[in-house]
Amino acid sequence: MVRRLLCIWFARLASETSLRRRPVEGAFALILRSGNADHLHCLNAEAESRGLHRGMALADARAICPGLITRPADLRREAAALAALRRWAGRYAPMVARDGTDGLVADITGVPHLFGGEAELRADLHARLARAGLSAASAIAETRGAAHALARHGGGIIPEGALADGVGALPVSALRIDAATALALGRMGLARIADLISQPRAPLARRFGSGLMLRLDQALGHQPEPISPEAELPRFSIRMTLPEPIGLHADVTAGLTRLLERLCAMLTQHERGARRLRLELHRVDHEKAEVEIGLARAMRDANRIAALFAKGIDEVDAGFGIEAMRLTAHVTEPLAPEQIGGSRTIAREDALADLFSSLGNRLGFDRVLRLLPAESDIPERSFIIAPAAHSAPETPPPHRGPERPIIIFPPEPVTPRGGNRRGHPPSAFRWRRMGFTTLRATGPERIAPEWWFDDPAWRTGLRDYWRVETREGPRLWLFHTPQATAWAAQHWFAQGEFA
Repeated sequence: MVRRLLCIWFARLASETSLRRRPVEGAFALILRSGNADHLHCLNAEAESRGLHRGMALADARAICPGLITRPADLRREAAALAALRRWAGRYAPMVARDGTDGLVADITGVPHLFGGEAELRADLHARLARAGLSAASAIAETRGAAHALARHGGGIIPEGALADGVGALPVSALRIDAATALALGRMGLARIADLISQPRAPLARRFGSGLMLRLDQALGHQPEPISPEAELPRFSIRMTLPEPIGLHADVTAGLTRLLERLCAMLTQHERGARRLRLELHRVDHEKAEVEIGLARAMRDANRIAALFAKGIDEVDAGFGIEAMRLTAHVTEPLAPEQIGGSRTIAREDALADLFSSLGNRLGFDRVLRLLPAESDIPERSFIIAPAAHSAPETPPPHRGPERPIIIFPPEPVTPRGGNRRGHPPSAFRWRRMGFTTLRATGPERIAPEWWFDDPAWRTGLRDYWRVETREGPRLWLFHTPQATAWAAQHWFAQGEFA
């Protein structure tokens, strides 16, 4: 039996997944930060129709489409969506694997006749995805390379024994080679796969390496390319059926302790740590109560986890009694074995993680934030705010240059009073409805705007910053813009306060 493979490409998986949760009208894109700039990560169909494409800088996209609606990309949610689709695609094949970050590959050998043929199988696949609000392209061929190439260039079916004809008209970039190699081949006049097939192999291998020939042979079936589906993680769930119904808080806590010990032993065996756990309490009247907690970092310490369930268990209505309990770790992460005890550093990290977990379960993990350093001379961009549970602490880079204020806030107007010398801070001024007199000033420190960002707050150009000590006590960070208009040049601004 000839091997047949199905490749499915979800070109807009991330954006469509986000829009299913929060629909919007118009051009939409997810953005991902790379270095000091934001780039488009995934777009909807309307954004693509306006000339935008993946990888474009956000500033360029705004210039082309001012009404573009954006959201930050969530790579974890995107991977989870692809994993769910991989499990769903098991209805078409017994073996399904990921194909990059936005595709799947399935071995459908011997399966199409169950759907009436390969064309009917693809029609059923696309109809079900369309009902789910997902767009996809698919292709069926004898090799993974050919199916991958065709899926990303229109889709279709390559009949048996027609690989060279089926992929010959496709561009060489469809062979999963790097962009530099594809560009170099195009400059030599080898723009299509058919152009490569007709060329002597030895000169191409010497010029571009063996990787190009390997990809070509895999697409044409001369070299095997296996499908390696990911092993399914075990279900981390423990159940306990009680001989007699219980209802006291102490009894529920004792049962939870036994479940946690068994669950943590299972997690240790698989080198995993729990991030979210759910406790289900089944009552004798067939009702169910649930207590769910999240953890700021992956862990498998039964005592520390049990303390986080205390508040939720207090609020549970046991009714006429609880006859069964189930504890499930439905979100886990890899967690290698670690040394426990005897280290103050580890103890401090554990205590901080427990604090974040406690606050996150009460307030929401997206509301417990931390400041992280960023590489920028602009005061407003010298840091970023990230959820503490989903980020790691970073050591600030060594400070160079003038002292920075302990508090930074958006620029606030300062009104000079009395005579002032040009190029010097005002001798007296009003700020926040209070009068101040300058004792001494240090500066100026000139900061130029980052031209690669379109920031309306910095369109006035340069800023000259001064450290001003006042007679009344506050030590302020003032600035003025030498390139501003005559009206704006008469006004100063405060943007920080020193200790």
